[in-house]
Amino acid sequence: MAAVLLGFFATGYFVLGGADIGVGMMLPFLGRDGGRRRLVVATIVPFFLANEVWLVATAGLLIGAFPALEAELFPGLFPLIVALVTGWIVRDMGLWSRERAGARVWPAVCDTVVTLGSWTVAGAWAWILAGLLTGVTDGVAGGAVVALLGAVVVALFALHGLAFAGLRLPGRTGGRARFALTAGALAAVVLAVGARLEFAGSAADDATLRLLVPAVGAVLPLLLIGQVVTWWVFRHRVAGPSSP
Repeated sequence: MAAVLLGFFATGYFVLGGADIGVGMMLPFLGRDGGRRRLVVATIVPFFLANEVWLVATAGLLIGAFPALEAELFPGLFPLIVALVTGWIVRDMGLWSRERAGARVWPAVCDTVVTLGSWTVAGAWAWILAGLLTGVTDGVAGGAVVALLGAVVVALFALHGLAFAGLRLPGRTGGRARFALTAGALAAVVLAVGARLEFAGSAADDATLRLLVPAVGAVLPLLLIGQVVTWWVFRHRVAGPSSP
């Protein structure tokens, strides 16, 4: 059951959080001028913090329920995790700071920061997932296969962002079908990675799991309700900029 919950949280993060990562990656393409980029940023502002909760839940459950697996993954992947967290912080700083100052040049600086941070996050995740797909769990994987798989995952993030923009930006059509397609592809990558990991032999003791799994199960409905409410409130296409 713990492995199922872990897969659910991880899939939720990549499907939901992957959308705002992809939008950030494609910000220069989606917004050719300052006003348009401001509108693009407004598409993800209501969602990005809620989406990151899924990642926090994934990491917490991995550490609590599968300590042996976490002890194998984290040290070997430490350089990529550092890059991931750095890109995450930089991207979020850009989103938070964009509307905090009236200087004409400041929004352009923040837009650059958001784009670079988003590409860093996507690249780090792509490298991590590609390595895990090839069976490397104790270090940073390399080689042509990893590079190819990583490029595919990066492209999926970008396409997912474009699909999400199609749902949120005025004047864009066909977003729902594309979003469902890219969401399914990202979910398939996550599930494929999960199939390569060893959960049974790395799980915590029964007493820990008996406490942890019901606790997580009790919190899960609150997370789902919060996510549904957020999407319902902001279901309409953006009509103007907003700030976090």
